[in-house]
Amino acid sequence: MAPTFVKRASVRSADGTRLSVFEAGNPDGPVVVAVHGYPDNHAVWDGIAAELGDTHRVIAYDVRGAGTSDQPAGRAAYRMERLAEDFRAVIDDVSPDTPVHLLAHDWGSIQSWGPVTDPAFTDRIASFTSISGPSMDYAGVWLRDRGHVGASVRQLLKSYYMAAFQIPRLPERIVATDFVARGITRVEMLGRADAKTAEPVDRGIADRTNGINLYRANVFGRLLRPHPEPTLVPTLVLVPVDDPFATPRVSAEAPVPFVEALTVTEIPGSHWVVTARPDLVAMHVREYVAAHQPAPAVPAGRGKRARR
Repeated sequence: MAPTFVKRASVRSADGTRLSVFEAGNPDGPVVVAVHGYPDNHAVWDGIAAELGDTHRVIAYDVRGAGTSDQPAGRAAYRMERLAEDFRAVIDDVSPDTPVHLLAHDWGSIQSWGPVTDPAFTDRIASFTSISGPSMDYAGVWLRDRGHVGASVRQLLKSYYMAAFQIPRLPERIVATDFVARGITRVEMLGRADAKTAEPVDRGIADRTNGINLYRANVFGRLLRPHPEPTLVPTLVLVPVDDPFATPRVSAEAPVPFVEALTVTEIPGSHWVVTARPDLVAMHVREYVAAHQPAPAVPAGRGKRARR
């Protein structure tokens, strides 16, 4: 697939990290900000941007450590608070006056639950579509529920790599190998009818290595000591039924007690459904965005007439 995005000027986050921002689609359409996961970069959204481009303005950015964004060292630079600051910097640049529709996958979704549940972002996010990335805090509560011990164990077994990533230095050496790169591509192609001809996402070594700090900085602290916050942001959770990493139950059930306006929709596909079925994902995003368009701002002097 030909490149869909055009690079905008980079933005700087609160700590000075430079983020590469990309744009595609209709400049007058609703703004969809797409946040990719690990070990991807913004190119994972090419197919969906092509599907939405006629009617939507699609913004994507390389998260810190990935693609052509800066690559800060050390786990502290990858804490959720820093990632939320990155998101704020991007939306303030691309849509300073209008709420955006947030679309996120994998770690992009995990990190996006931070802004979605933060009152400081209440008037900046019109809707949230989450794919294969449950909130760590919500998941921490869900895993403790004795009503589904078997399901919790199955999810923990699927998440074995999160524990392995806590080992110093060794994981970086392993994921930098061509063997792991080929393995990621094989997983990306799972279930695709065009697996023999499809082009995988072009992932660099930095995409595979720097993102390990996301796990080191955030996972165990939130799973062991969850602090779930509620949200009023309308949220659509798309659940790929054959995802080998995030089981359908944790994705579908973990947000239920905390998200007031929640829609959960199962879809066919594996973890990288965003590249395997961009048409399907875009269809759901288009419908959800249309149903949650923010009301237009009332110009000064055009509101209700005050009583005398």
